[in-house]
Amino acid sequence: MSARDAHLVLADGTAFEGHAFGAAGTTVGEAVFTTGMTGYQEVVTDPSFCAQVVTMTAPQIGNTGTTEEDDEARRPFLAGFVVHELSPLASNWRSSQPLDAYLADRGVVGIAGVDTRALTRHIRDHGAQLCAVGTEPVEALLERARAAPPMSGRDLTGEVTCDARYEWTDGSGEWATGRGAADLHVVVIDYGIKRNILRCFADLGVRMTVLPASATADDVLALNPDGVFLSNGPGDPSAVDGGIETARALIGKRPLFGICLGHQLLALALGARTFKLKFGHRGINHPVKDLTTGKIEITTQNHGFAVDREGLPAGVEVTHVHLNDDTVQGIEHPASGAFGVQFHPEAGAGPHDSRYLFQRFLDRIRAAR
Repeated sequence: MSARDAHLVLADGTAFEGHAFGAAGTTVGEAVFTTGMTGYQEVVTDPSFCAQVVTMTAPQIGNTGTTEEDDEARRPFLAGFVVHELSPLASNWRSSQPLDAYLADRGVVGIAGVDTRALTRHIRDHGAQLCAVGTEPVEALLERARAAPPMSGRDLTGEVTCDARYEWTDGSGEWATGRGAADLHVVVIDYGIKRNILRCFADLGVRMTVLPASATADDVLALNPDGVFLSNGPGDPSAVDGGIETARALIGKRPLFGICLGHQLLALALGARTFKLKFGHRGINHPVKDLTTGKIEITTQNHGFAVDREGLPAGVEVTHVHLNDDTVQGIEHPASGAFGVQFHPEAGAGPHDSRYLFQRFLDRIRAAR
């Protein structure tokens, strides 16, 4: 690991000392934090972190190394990675590469030795904001941070989506295998999808066709799917005009299910509004209540925007709420059967409390038939 001095400098001028690891260079992005104790490789490769510098609040990161089998996308899209202590050892029988080398090979700038507790408290108090990370002087990093584009108003789906249509058949082999949905065909619109979502559908036996974020409703309906899934992804949902229009045109044509950004796009297509949270929800321990069952679930989350409860139009119902701040975590449009959730039921990493939602979607497809 490098001993090069480095800094993380927030746009408000607050600077944090550390030392560089991963790729050499300077990076800029929105400074955010995630509270998961495990799953750092899934964090690094989650496309929803595109253009963000991600701080891990867990004190030591890297102790199990990395393996390509755990990647959630074809490469990391995050802007940078911040840890308190980078483990000097990678001890796991599945590990093929230590985290330092993994990030270096994939062009991700990292900084270790940061007081991540202080950084997290600062973000909580003052909100997520732009930052710069590198070995340049603090003044130069501050200038870079203040010149970086804000997250609001940015459609980042084109940076993370697939290049062309493809089929997905690879399941995890760990959940619900052989549940008998081989007769169902779901079209997935990739706004920055995590592979574990696709694995969950595959474990249920679903046949999947994945389309790029630019797909229109006509592109989707030409495949005559039984249902349509709107994936997670990065950026400001209100800026994803194409995705909103596609979702709007599909409502009532096929059963729809959206996760995270897909949930937000569905809400916007139905006439709702979204807003930017102060510091977002990111981690694997977020409590959510399913209002349809009364059940409390511990969920995995990664989002900086949310659906505005006050802006929900008639005919759209809230199905899930966050127990920490009462934000909307799920919606349903009973007239069409379309629904979405803000959290990640595939939970890579995280608890499996909400995986029933995949089966709920397939049940609605069968009912629609």
